[in-house]
Amino acid sequence: MAKLVIASKNKGKVKEIHALLKDLAIEVVSLEDFPNAPNVLEDGHTFAENALKKARLIREFTGLTTLADDSGLEVDFLQGAPGVRSARFAGECASDADNNKKLLELMEDVPESQRTARFKCLIAVVGKNGQTEILDGSCEGTILTEARGSGGFGYDPLFYVPELGKTFAEMTAEDKTKLSHRGKALRAVLPIVARWQQQGQI
Repeated sequence: MAKLVIASKNKGKVKEIHALLKDLAIEVVSLEDFPNAPNVLEDGHTFAENALKKARLIREFTGLTTLADDSGLEVDFLQGAPGVRSARFAGECASDADNNKKLLELMEDVPESQRTARFKCLIAVVGKNGQTEILDGSCEGTILTEARGSGGFGYDPLFYVPELGKTFAEMTAEDKTKLSHRGKALRAVLPIVARWQQQGQI
């Protein structure tokens, strides 16, 4: 069976991606299956730069078709921060709780009308023959003044989606996948991966 590597060790992210690819006759693995894989320094200025760098380096290391994403939160009041530094917003070894705490502190007393934000996701897929595609997805919402919900990961407890009246952390996995930035980007990836599979390029 053909293999596809998800260039991540983030268990929440891998679980979401794996669920969306489950209908393809492809064995999906992650960097947990490659303990000697190189650590990729995400030093790009955009989500796309980081995603493409990860996908190319891990494909080169494994020899397998690789999917990498870079995603994050853009808050309008903070001029787009945390952006590409979403996972490291409160420091290089910051936890989700640390990052959420910093975001709430920076947004303290900001009125609701100015708390608009979006999650963005850029996905790069590099085939075993070097073929490359980059897809994107986004989801608009607002930043709450306190966390709500126990699901998801990252900034999910603070990211409120008016369309459903819930934060990402309050949604079922199915609802989140329908609306999320990553879900939208992955649905754009599916036909590309399916075509490569038919062409024997995975």
